[in-house]
Amino acid sequence: MSAANADSAATLPDPATAPGGPAAPAGLSVVLPAYRDGHRIRATAAALREHLDSRLGTGPAAWEVVVADDGSDDGTAAAVLAEAAADPRIRLVRLDAPRGRGAALRAGVAASTGRRILLADAGLAVPPEELDRLEPLLAPPADLPADRNPHAPAPEAAEAAEAARLPVAVLGRTGSRLVRALGIPGVPGFRADTCGFALLDGDRARAAFAASALDGPAVDAEVTRLLRRESGPGAVAEVPVRRSAAPTGPPGRRRALADLWRLNAGGLAVAGVFLALSFYLFHGLWADLDGRYLRDALQDQNQWEWFTGVVTDNVTHLRNPLFTTAQGMPDGVNLMANATMLGLNVPFIPITLLFGETVTFALVLTLGMAASAWTWYWLIRRRFVRGRWAAAAGGALAAFAPPMVSHANGHPNFVVLFMLPLIVDRALRLCEGRRVVRDGVLLGLFAAYQIFIGEEPLLIAALGMLLFCLAYLAVDRRRALAAARPLARGLAIALAVCLPLVAVPLYWQFLGPQSYHSVLHGDNAGNSPRALIEYAARSLFGDAETAARLSMNTTEQNAFYGWPLLAFGTAVCVWLWRRPGIRALALTGAAALLLSLGPRVRLPLTDIVLPGPWAALAHAPLFESVIEGRVAMVCAPILGILLALALDGAARAGAREVRTLGLLAAAAAVIPVLPLPLAVRDRAPVPAFVTSGAWKDYVREGEALVPVPLPDPGQADALHWQVEADFGFRLAGGYFNGPWGEDRIGIYGAPPRHLSNLLRDVRYGAPAPEATPEWREQARRDLAHWKAGAVVLPSQDRADELRGLLTGLLGAEPERVRDVWVWRVGPR
Repeated sequence: MSAANADSAATLPDPATAPGGPAAPAGLSVVLPAYRDGHRIRATAAALREHLDSRLGTGPAAWEVVVADDGSDDGTAAAVLAEAAADPRIRLVRLDAPRGRGAALRAGVAASTGRRILLADAGLAVPPEELDRLEPLLAPPADLPADRNPHAPAPEAAEAAEAARLPVAVLGRTGSRLVRALGIPGVPGFRADTCGFALLDGDRARAAFAASALDGPAVDAEVTRLLRRESGPGAVAEVPVRRSAAPTGPPGRRRALADLWRLNAGGLAVAGVFLALSFYLFHGLWADLDGRYLRDALQDQNQWEWFTGVVTDNVTHLRNPLFTTAQGMPDGVNLMANATMLGLNVPFIPITLLFGETVTFALVLTLGMAASAWTWYWLIRRRFVRGRWAAAAGGALAAFAPPMVSHANGHPNFVVLFMLPLIVDRALRLCEGRRVVRDGVLLGLFAAYQIFIGEEPLLIAALGMLLFCLAYLAVDRRRALAAARPLARGLAIALAVCLPLVAVPLYWQFLGPQSYHSVLHGDNAGNSPRALIEYAARSLFGDAETAARLSMNTTEQNAFYGWPLLAFGTAVCVWLWRRPGIRALALTGAAALLLSLGPRVRLPLTDIVLPGPWAALAHAPLFESVIEGRVAMVCAPILGILLALALDGAARAGAREVRTLGLLAAAAAVIPVLPLPLAVRDRAPVPAFVTSGAWKDYVREGEALVPVPLPDPGQADALHWQVEADFGFRLAGGYFNGPWGEDRIGIYGAPPRHLSNLLRDVRYGAPAPEATPEWREQARRDLAHWKAGAVVLPSQDRADELRGLLTGLLGAEPERVRDVWVWRVGPR
């Protein structure tokens, strides 16, 4: 309690000796904060007396009304004292000066004695009859006889489970737009000029109000948060109630907003830290968005900026957002079957139009990683720890773990994961079985949106949640089976909501033009066992050469948690092993790491190859396209949760030595994997032939521009040319996922042709063959297939060899246009 609150409380009369002080604890305490309510408080007291006598009885301990006068300068106190003289169950608590509704409520609740507390307002804007809507949801008094208690707890083993599902507060919902808009959930009926209507467990309410600090009208929000934090996610329930009168009272909007700001200051500070950490990671890119390129992005930055641009171009020109022929001519690209992230690129269209694709790319990465950290922080604090900064450390590790930083080089779909904690939380709510329909509907909406952000992360997260369910079934069968029925029902509802929203896009993805059924990733897509305990290239203790040897490439360092962090997580699991949830998390993390090793596991320093558990999923639908090493990313939030639990436990330890040891162990585990800023390089300039618009004289509508060499997963700068030209021309070749062959197996890039392979080989060192008639005919067929309008050779290594080869194949000398050589090959 603040010093001001303590001073106010010191002036209060002792409830046992104040006028009307009860001799025994009451069954129900009605607490009414009042300020200048002398004109109506007696009528309110009479209405409450009549209803409570009929509802709870006339006994001296059946109920009490505590009027908390906020230092009124009218006749409020005298009116209450007059009522108290006639009925000792009506009591007055008075502050020495006006301090605010929160201070009055805190004083009134502290003076109450009821096993339950009803919060109302002095004008009874919500009639007392609405108590009947709230009461059935709250745990009934323990001494109420079973024959008078329609909600008596179940006997024996079921009793504990039933009690765990009962809330400790039931809030009447009449309207909460201000509060919800400011991110304060569960404070229905809040307005700046009226009291809420809520029924609370007496002991929990007194503890929560004693811990509160706000004196203004937003104390409802603060107390609700405290109740949720102390008693769990199901501590607070809401029911709609009827308002019989418009609220009246002094205006307090500004103070309410100030209180809400204070209440959210800690969360906003955490968000600011996450945003600063994310900006630190990408500051090299932000320093020069036009001239910098993420060094380790390979061609993924070019590809994702192209996705951003083509979605913007399609939508603004009212074209199909799921398909394009901008690259991959003539077949085109199935955008839904690629990481197009429509869920972000469509809302960001105004940003893209105003500032360009690179700004959108940088914003999505920077804001997305910060938002992901914040939602993991929110989930961890909501369900695992009370300490704000312990939860913040866990959220930061979940979002900025080494595999996330690796993917931040060019895979926004694998780092913008802010929906996954919300999906996990909604699934856990389904297990509680409270509001299955509502939670099922929201889960379906969340899943549908996540599909338009990233399907593979959602699939991996679903696999992780399935592993957790199986693990929980193994460690606590009774609870798992109890949660199975509401979970199954909620998942059915979620599926019914989600499928209609995604049916057409998914049909297009799997059965539409340029669809494919799997993607070839090679034999090294699984993690080496050493990759689990080594450090990533961009970790503080990382070694780029070691990480490169143990990973597919710089964007696929999918584990690399380091042995200290894994050892620390193991130690925390041992420490908290008695908790079923921790045992289930430990088993889930271990299973994810094993699956990430792939279908075949080579033991380090040996030639021994063992079958891996991923072999059971390698050819299953959907999983056949997953890079199995990415399954290790499931461990990032698990390690974040364990870190938060350890820090929270250390902070609350009684012995100073224990606190110090816990903090040092956490630091030793986390410091080696702290992220370094992502490296950048100068971006290859776009030829003046493109930026000047000179290409328009050589490539007509429906024709393709053919860069030399053609764009592919190894070199895709031409995609950036197209972005800079506002998608004015189409491209042969490209970097995307598409089908290859009659089996429609997924590959990266367009199906290669003889001419594209030849140009690529010569560019990277192969001798140029003689331009025989056979080669000239093949070149003509390939150019016709691509519907080529012009072949463009920019400045590069071996440009002279490529120029001579193309001159022989095409039978014509090129034109020098600005800074490129151009062969016009389309019909004239």
